[in-house]
Amino acid sequence: MAIGASVEGAPADGGEGYSGRVTPFVVLSCVVAGSGGVLFGYDLGISGGVTSMDSFLKRFFPRVYRQKQDSKVSHYCEFNSELLTVFTSSLYIAGLVATLAAASITRRYGRRTSMLIGGTVFIAGSVFGGAASNVPMLLINRILLGIGLGFTNQSIPLYLSEMAPPRYRGAINNGFELCVSLGILFANILNYFVIKITAGWGWRISLSMAALPAAFLTIGAIFLPETPSFIIQCDGNTDKARVLLQKLRGTTSVQKELDDLVCASNLSRATRYPFRNILKRKYRPQLVVALLISFFNQVTGINVMNFYAPVMFRTIGLKESASLLSSVVTRLCATFANIIAMMVVDRFGRRKLFLVGGVQMILSQFTVGAILAAKFKDYEEMDDGYAYLVLITMCVFVAGFAWSWGPLTFLVPAEVCPLEIRSAGQSIVVAVVFLMTFVIGQTFLEVLCRIKSATFFVFGGWICLMTLFVYLFLPETKKLPMEQMEQVWKRHWFWKKVVGEEEDKKEAGAGKIALSGL
Repeated sequence: MAIGASVEGAPADGGEGYSGRVTPFVVLSCVVAGSGGVLFGYDLGISGGVTSMDSFLKRFFPRVYRQKQDSKVSHYCEFNSELLTVFTSSLYIAGLVATLAAASITRRYGRRTSMLIGGTVFIAGSVFGGAASNVPMLLINRILLGIGLGFTNQSIPLYLSEMAPPRYRGAINNGFELCVSLGILFANILNYFVIKITAGWGWRISLSMAALPAAFLTIGAIFLPETPSFIIQCDGNTDKARVLLQKLRGTTSVQKELDDLVCASNLSRATRYPFRNILKRKYRPQLVVALLISFFNQVTGINVMNFYAPVMFRTIGLKESASLLSSVVTRLCATFANIIAMMVVDRFGRRKLFLVGGVQMILSQFTVGAILAAKFKDYEEMDDGYAYLVLITMCVFVAGFAWSWGPLTFLVPAEVCPLEIRSAGQSIVVAVVFLMTFVIGQTFLEVLCRIKSATFFVFGGWICLMTLFVYLFLPETKKLPMEQMEQVWKRHWFWKKVVGEEEDKKEAGAGKIALSGL
């Protein structure tokens, strides 16, 4: 057996004693909730598009516009600006702070409450973006959007994981990443068309249209039910939870799942400080997975593609309109790959997608680095043939990410964390994603200017490391009920030594108590 490749004795059918199917009710609930991913994706796509528009740069970042016109400035350094990177990345530091606050709100008041807060604040942010007349207004726009995303990204993956039947949890949770990809695609298409507005105010449409997906989520969340897990955790109303489970699963045979939820909820209510508890040794595997999976997600270089794709394509010689159209093409590839991931994640498992996607991204990053090193010079335009070869390779890269690290970054940590630390674990995931997105957003243009094509070899090296981490330390979790997930760690070649020692200490302590009572 490959190291960590499977879990002996894990139920193959999604949990012994569990029954049910995917009902229209659960699909509708998850579609409304998953649409929150469109908010995240739309922002990723729109920010890169507007920062490549000459009309936007002239108004807010004239220094960058002048650099683009200066033939003495290296192509690698045309967009290097501290103010521009602050505009792009300020959202993510605001999101980092917001997601930590969202953890306690999600745990105490429910997943729906966090979705409502996030959608409402996102709408307010889009108003500032569309009406912006100076850089401070743009920054207010980014900060409000970041707060909104902090709440939605923290709560939605939890909601999807807790509403989905175990055997289909991977596909349903991956719907969040599909919505992220669709959001980026919509943003890229919109940018492509608004740039044709000769009056130069098309960027206002791009920034203000963020209110549409936010309004859909906010209104939809009003009518969403809470998850059975939260209902039991909040007030212990098992009758209400049973009725909801029967509606979600399309069957009256939900007692086994309900019993597991009650057991998990009892333990959760006994846990007062989830952030403190997740540091305990028995939760060490979950903490490591939450930290490293989210960290590795960002050092793939994917958000370089997400919010700097038009900038990158302009850097290598494509014109303004062609660079935006190229971003649409790469996002179409990613969206198609997201759909494939939804269809195969519960059949082939998480590990295989991680590993195959990792190899695909490694080859892509090294190929782009090699092409740029050989054919792209500081003060010369790249031949169109090689520019489009870079585009094709980037399509392969984003497709590899979209059916592996993209959706699985939110799925795996959410499903491996038990209920008592689930909200804290998801907050850690989102906080690390926002922190690393902020760091990369702040540094990428400077790093690209300094080390040029070697940037892509650095990303490729990180992907090698994270693929090795998955091979050695991440067990398979497909179709296993979340309330029974602890068994994967007890059977893993490495983690059983960590959690096993905790169990041994408990047994030894119980033995001492028993002896003292004799």
